[in-house]
Amino acid sequence: MYKKIILLLILTVFILCGCAKAKKEPVANTLDDITKRGNVIIGIKTDTYPFGFKDKNGKYAGYDIDLANLIGESIFNEKGKVKFVPLTASDRMMKLFSEDVDMVIATMSVTPSRLQIMDFSDPYYIAGQSVLVKKGSKIKGLRDLNGKKAIIVFGTSSESSLRAAVPNVRIVGYKTYDEAVKGLKQGKADAIVSDDTILIGLSLKDGNLVLLPKRYSREPYAVAFRKGRESEDLVRVVNGVINESSRNGTLQKLQKNYGIKKY
Repeated sequence: MYKKIILLLILTVFILCGCAKAKKEPVANTLDDITKRGNVIIGIKTDTYPFGFKDKNGKYAGYDIDLANLIGESIFNEKGKVKFVPLTASDRMMKLFSEDVDMVIATMSVTPSRLQIMDFSDPYYIAGQSVLVKKGSKIKGLRDLNGKKAIIVFGTSSESSLRAAVPNVRIVGYKTYDEAVKGLKQGKADAIVSDDTILIGLSLKDGNLVLLPKRYSREPYAVAFRKGRESEDLVRVVNGVINESSRNGTLQKLQKNYGIKKY
């Protein structure tokens, strides 16, 4: 009797575990799956003017959003086939891995550590780390942050490069750039360290903030995908859009329109 009960319990656990595992099995988001679905789901940021933001009408806008629309139009041969999912620097990888989105276009720099866990397109923009301070600050460069407090946004590549350049800096982290700016203005730190393109947007929106002129790194932005064979066709299509848009001048025109053209 006891043996039958134990066997029944083991069988029940086995079935439940099997069901749980089945539910967690990843659903491939291949290019074929996306075309059958009828839209492509792209993660974007809304707090990084001029790359991703909401315009005065509450619509998504920016350089990253325009690139996303070009990709959607290339996949479906028509406009209006992109579903946008807002995310932050700190949750963009999680959204990708959990399959909430097919790809991420959100000022994401290609780094050696990220290449180990994600696939990337060819770069569509080259940024550089810089420093944002309040007007009148005595901070004139990265080295002046030695022994001071600097703000980074969680999920960005700023922390590792900042620690390497200024080992004695004290880092304060925030989830969003809006929170980072508020922290800087409230005196919680002496500067914000991030990509120059993002900091330019913050300084343009607030005259009390100053972007220091020097750049301290080379940050190639690229579209991020889940790592694996499922993404191969998607990467190929996106690379085609990026390379063709670069050759025909579309990317350069967009960069000029948003004030981020560097050449």
